[in-house]
Amino acid sequence: MTDIIALAESAKKAMENSHSPYSGFRVGAALLCEDGTVYTGCNIENASYSATCCAERTAFFKAVSDGKLNFTDLAVCGVKDGELEGTFCPPCGVCRQVMREFCRDNFKIHLVSAAGIKTLTLAELLPLSFGPENLNG
Repeated sequence: MTDIIALAESAKKAMENSHSPYSGFRVGAALLCEDGTVYTGCNIENASYSATCCAERTAFFKAVSDGKLNFTDLAVCGVKDGELEGTFCPPCGVCRQVMREFCRDNFKIHLVSAAGIKTLTLAELLPLSFGPENLNG
């Protein structure tokens, strides 16, 4: 199993591929599958803004498109025009909802900064969430 430090380093490396010419805000994510596979993603901006895809969703969509559906951890970090600082970069609401589609309440999200790593569960990050079971029963 990949340790959290290695997952955080993968997220930091993923930031290098960010396409963020409009905001200058680079984000990287690393998603750990139950089988040990890691998928990375970066944010990809678009001039029309709404067509932008966040790093977290990029990682999830890459994994799901490869047939992976079971996940345990996600590391996320972001920087504005520079080096990693002491502030954390939590996932946006849309990314949280995508996580909710594929993950259980105990899924761990590791927010990475120069100050360290803060770990939250999906239930903590998205309380009273709406998920597939709301439609099925």
